[in-house]
Amino acid sequence: MSRYLAPITLLLAMLLWSSAYIVMKVAFRELDPMVVMLARMLVASLVMGLAWRWLGRFEYRRGDWRPLLVLVLAEPCFYFLFEAWALQYTSAQQAGMVLALMPLLVSVAAWYWLREALSRRALAGFALAIIGALWLSLAGESGAQAPDPLLGNFLEFCAVCCAVVYILTVRQLSARYSAGLLTALQCFAGSLFFFPMLALPQVELPQQWSAMSVAAILWLGIAVNIGAYGLYNFAIGYVTASQSATFLNLIPVFTLVLAGWLLEEQLNLQQMQACILVMGGILLTQWGSRSRQQSGTMGSQTENEGVAEKTCDA
Repeated sequence: MSRYLAPITLLLAMLLWSSAYIVMKVAFRELDPMVVMLARMLVASLVMGLAWRWLGRFEYRRGDWRPLLVLVLAEPCFYFLFEAWALQYTSAQQAGMVLALMPLLVSVAAWYWLREALSRRALAGFALAIIGALWLSLAGESGAQAPDPLLGNFLEFCAVCCAVVYILTVRQLSARYSAGLLTALQCFAGSLFFFPMLALPQVELPQQWSAMSVAAILWLGIAVNIGAYGLYNFAIGYVTASQSATFLNLIPVFTLVLAGWLLEEQLNLQQMQACILVMGGILLTQWGSRSRQQSGTMGSQTENEGVAEKTCDA
């Protein structure tokens, strides 16, 4: 595989994921969030069902049903549920900034479950970003795009936690299951999960569908559910979970630009300062990660040189 293919694939996946916040905001203006979630899942399931024979390898092992169940429950089921609720109360820009915490949470989760090293600098960056996210939420002003930013950003944080579980799980499964198959399972599971939601008393079924809402559903179902998840599931088979999580830093940047351009969303001065704090914490963490990688590389080279010298002396 070309060394540039995985980064390019991840870059496209991040751009498509960022667009989802904008498109969902547009769709929610006319349709109930649960209707949008189910419709996008049905569209994606239909497309993946037609392409079933080309989805790739399926090497099931005994006990795989557990991580597969965790995968689909984490994302799309509960992730989309929390995200749909969040975007009813907060703006796309603020949701995108809360999502910026995901790489840090992935690092902490990898440290806890996978025993990967986590430096003090990374912990400091994590704390800085958390403070920035809280500041972003508390400084939010109620408005048409964000009627209750504190609640909305908390729900988005819950969605981020689900995404972290998804990232760690899909990395485990990608060795035995193709990207297409994992994406298809997510689509089918999401359809089954959101279908009963239509029976909830607060859900309003649409009387008619406008061209804008149909276009939004098609984009979410095909470009995001299949395109973004398919690209990400493909790329994560060739990079580590931490490396893929680094690309997630692009989502808040793309979201801020797209929301400001298409939705005309604006942040107040305190929120802009909070965004700088969040990004500063992320950069601090990434800088620490690069420093450790360089130190590890230099240490390996020194060790190899020492082995070579001993060999020559012998």
